[in-house]
Amino acid sequence: MGGDAYTFKLFGLMFNWTNILSGLAVFVIVFFLLFGLSRKLTLKPTGGQNALEWFVDFTNGIVRGQMPAEYAPRYSFLGFFLFIFIFVSNQFGLILQFGWGGHELLRSPTADPVITMTLSFSIMVLTHLVGVAQNGFLKYLKGYVKPVAFLLPINLFEEFGNFLTLGLRLFGNIYAGELLLKMIAGLALPDGHLSLGVIYALPLSVIWQGFSVFIGAIQAYVFVTLTSVYISHKVAEE
Repeated sequence: MGGDAYTFKLFGLMFNWTNILSGLAVFVIVFFLLFGLSRKLTLKPTGGQNALEWFVDFTNGIVRGQMPAEYAPRYSFLGFFLFIFIFVSNQFGLILQFGWGGHELLRSPTADPVITMTLSFSIMVLTHLVGVAQNGFLKYLKGYVKPVAFLLPINLFEEFGNFLTLGLRLFGNIYAGELLLKMIAGLALPDGHLSLGVIYALPLSVIWQGFSVFIGAIQAYVFVTLTSVYISHKVAEE
């Protein structure tokens, strides 16, 4: 466990095996999780269907709470998938971390800034596309110089700040949580051998893992909430 990511070059470009494998693993988990919960749907939900409907209602509530009612249904599925994917990604490294030869093979995808900044960039692009589609290209651009033209640099800086904070907040929280878990594990295995440190490392690890589950859920909630807020600002612009 721990170490650098596995990388390889293809056509002169650097690719990260760790991110690819971890991301694919999360996608597989999310697919089979939702597939299993959505089997044998009935008018009277029970078991897995209850859990799925609760998640749908929960994420729909996040989206509805941040944007006008007429636009919320269009982005409900986006909010639902973002929450499930980010939540599972945040918890993945708590359940399964695997390394070999001083390199990490599996970890939380959101513990890598490349993943979180890519998610953030995708959301920012989406919000601009939504703004253009809703208001028209010229009207959308004029929004950056309202109410006065000298606000243009401030508005552009705000957009860049939204992009940075959306991705870095998620990365920082998840990376810090996994880093602390590795440090706690190091107390029990200082030289790769079991030591008396396991006496206090084990309860610390359990406590921190429980706290990390909570943090992972909060970060998924915050990401979906801010995504809904940014989209709402674009569709509600006059």
